[in-house]
Amino acid sequence: MFDIHQPEIQFALHAVRQAALLAQTIQTEMVTPALTKEDRSPVTVADYAAQALVGALLSEAFPNDVVVAEEDTGALRQAAAAHTLEQTTHFVRQILPQATPESVLRWIDHGRVDAAQRFWTLDPIDGTKGFLRGEQYAVALALVVKGQVQIGVLGCPNLGHPNLTEALQLELNGPGSLVIAVRGQGTWSAALNEGQNFQQLKVSDQADARAARLLRSVESGHTNVDQIGAFVQAMGIQTPPLSMDSQAKYAVLAAGGGELLLRLLSADKPGYREKIWDQAAGSLILEEAGGQITDLDGKPLDFTPPRSLSHNRGILASNGVLHSAALRALRTIQA
Repeated sequence: MFDIHQPEIQFALHAVRQAALLAQTIQTEMVTPALTKEDRSPVTVADYAAQALVGALLSEAFPNDVVVAEEDTGALRQAAAAHTLEQTTHFVRQILPQATPESVLRWIDHGRVDAAQRFWTLDPIDGTKGFLRGEQYAVALALVVKGQVQIGVLGCPNLGHPNLTEALQLELNGPGSLVIAVRGQGTWSAALNEGQNFQQLKVSDQADARAARLLRSVESGHTNVDQIGAFVQAMGIQTPPLSMDSQAKYAVLAAGGGELLLRLLSADKPGYREKIWDQAAGSLILEEAGGQITDLDGKPLDFTPPRSLSHNRGILASNGVLHSAALRALRTIQA
């Protein structure tokens, strides 16, 4: 069992659980069947509200710690965003009654930097499209010290708990999952609405590539669809892929609900580099469950650059057993 009494661990679990439950409330109240594809207001409010909440809690627990996060208040401070700020404050106030528009803005920007030896990195709503579809998304928080992820926590409101070994369980009205990894102390999962009774997660031991389950993003713009097809053929995979959004995929891999995950480079964005907050928490959750994660060239992920994994190209994550074979297949299709 991980050391639940460590202050950083207590903070991370509490902050992610509260932020994920808040996001769940916003999703329930604001995401309706009548929502148009162009209306991103619910996820915008959820992004700001979750980040404000985590910022407020961090300012109390570790006031001198810094944050590398996705959101800032530049747009929210504009007059045109007054209604969004009002909605954001309304939801934050459900957990922090003392919240005001001014304090919400301050909390969102708390500790924002681009680089530090020790920092927290946050994606308040990872999986925008999943959130808007009422499917998978996650609140992702990680502590990075000297370029190495030490703690990773995912709050997944719509992900079945606790073990996903039979199949991918999507409990859209279930308790959700709170998943934590601590370096050297394993990966653990509990029900989001309880936040206790943790069970340890372990990756699949599937060594037959034909039976491998590939997790991929729902959105085709996040990867190279043609190369994924070529990769599946090169590996000899015969199992249909599992499509879902967000770093919840890492929780599924960690629980043995899949064997492979790819973030290939989109044909129209060959120079794209992953954002730190999109990978930090999930990478440690997979590694501490016995899996392996590298870039597409087999290099370890380098979390020392300011905001992006600028030294890495794409992502390959696996149960470990199939990693070498997957790298060989990637070299074949990218030659």
